[in-house]
Amino acid sequence: MSVKVVEVLYKEYILKNNLTVIYEKLDHLKSVSFGVWIGAGARYENRSNNGISHFIEHMVFKGTKTRTAKDIACEIDRIGGEINAFTGKDCTCYYTKTLNSDLEIAVDILSDMLLNPVFNPLHIETEKKVVLEEISMYEDDPEELVNDLLSEEMWNGSSLGYPILGTAESLETITREDLLDYMSQFYVPDNCVISVVGNFEEERLIEVIDQYFGAWKSLGYCSISNERPSLTSRFLFRKKDIEQTHLSIGFRGLPMEDRRMYALMALNNLIGGGMSSRLFQSIREELGLVYSIYSFPTSFRDCGMFTIYAAANPEKVNTVIECIGTELKNLVLYGITPSELLRSKNQLKGNYCLSLDSTSGLMTAIGKSKIITGKVHDPEEVLKRIDSITIDDISDIINWIFKEGGKGMIVLGDRPVSPDVMNYLTF
Repeated sequence: MSVKVVEVLYKEYILKNNLTVIYEKLDHLKSVSFGVWIGAGARYENRSNNGISHFIEHMVFKGTKTRTAKDIACEIDRIGGEINAFTGKDCTCYYTKTLNSDLEIAVDILSDMLLNPVFNPLHIETEKKVVLEEISMYEDDPEELVNDLLSEEMWNGSSLGYPILGTAESLETITREDLLDYMSQFYVPDNCVISVVGNFEEERLIEVIDQYFGAWKSLGYCSISNERPSLTSRFLFRKKDIEQTHLSIGFRGLPMEDRRMYALMALNNLIGGGMSSRLFQSIREELGLVYSIYSFPTSFRDCGMFTIYAAANPEKVNTVIECIGTELKNLVLYGITPSELLRSKNQLKGNYCLSLDSTSGLMTAIGKSKIITGKVHDPEEVLKRIDSITIDDISDIINWIFKEGGKGMIVLGDRPVSPDVMNYLTF
C-alpha cells in the first residue's frame, strides 16, 4: 500500500517570553484550529490537590475580568466557531476552530481566559458540584471505571495513577488560592506550546499571538519533574452490581518517543486494535464469548502501558481470560506472519493519514507531540518509520511486553473472580 501525503511544512517561532508557537499554513482551507497546550495534568498533582488541573480547565470558562461565561459562549457562537478544552495525565489543551477571518477573535478570547481568570468563589463552589456529577458519571460507566482502576493500581504510588477528575474528597479541599498557586507554577510560557493549523497570513499570525500572549510573564524554568514511574503487578476484584463483568488487563508499554513505538502500534492492530484483530476474531467472532473486546497502548512522556479490555457474562469470565492468555501465548511462541505485518502496517498508515485530514487533527498532533516530547515528526518521516517495521521488531516488542514486563488485572462485576486467573497470563 503506497500512501502519498501532502508536504507538511511545520514552522516554529519562539516569542521573547519563551512561548513556543508551532504552525502549519494550509491555504486551500477556510478554517483555522488554534490550540494552547499547557504542560499540566494529573501526574503533576498530589493527593491533596488531585483533580486541580481538570478543575482549572473548567474554571477558566467561568469568566474573566472583562467577560462573563455567557460572554465567552456568545462571542464564539456569534462567529460560528467552536471552543473547548480537555485535560490528560501529561497536559491540558484549550482550543478553538473558527473561520480564518475570525482567528484574532479566538486568540483574544483564549488569551483572556488563560491570563485573566477571575475564579469567583461562588463559581468555584457551583463548578465543584458540576465536576462531582462528572465523577459520578464515570462511576456509572463500568468500561471507563475498570480502565481507570487499572491505571490507579498499576501506577500505584505514582501520581500517574491519579484520576484526572480527582476524587470527591480532594475536590472538596481545593481553594481559590490553590488554583492561583497552581497556575503560577504551570501556566507559564516556558511550559506552554501554541499550535495553529489552517489558513492564515504567517506574519499576521505571529503579530496577533505576540499581541495577546506576549505580556505573559516567563519564569525561566518549567515545573515538570523528571521522576519516572514504574508499573506494579496487581490483581484487584471490585464488586459492583452490574450485569456483565468487565476486565482490564495491563502490561508495560512504551514512552511516546521510544523508537519501538510504531512497532507497538502495529502489534496492537494485530492483537485487538480492530475487527480483524486476533482477539476480536477468536473470542468474539469464532467463540461468541463477548460483545466488546479490544486493546490499546497508552504512552506518556517517559513511560507507557498496554491494555486489553473485555466485557463478558460472569459465567464466562474465566474462559474469556483463558482465551486471551492462549492468544497471547501463541504470539509469544510463534510470532506473526508476513501477511499480518503487511496488513497492520497498511492499517496503521491509513489511520495515521486520516487523523491528519483536518485542521483540528493536525493541530492536536503537532501540539501534543511538541508539549510532551519537545519534537514534531514530519508525516513523511512517520510513514517511513511505519514502512521500516520488521517481523523482528514485532518479536522484540512481544517479548518486551509479555515475557519481560509485569502485568496487572482489574475485574469489575457482581461475581468474585479468583486471582488464580493471572496464571493464564504467564508466558
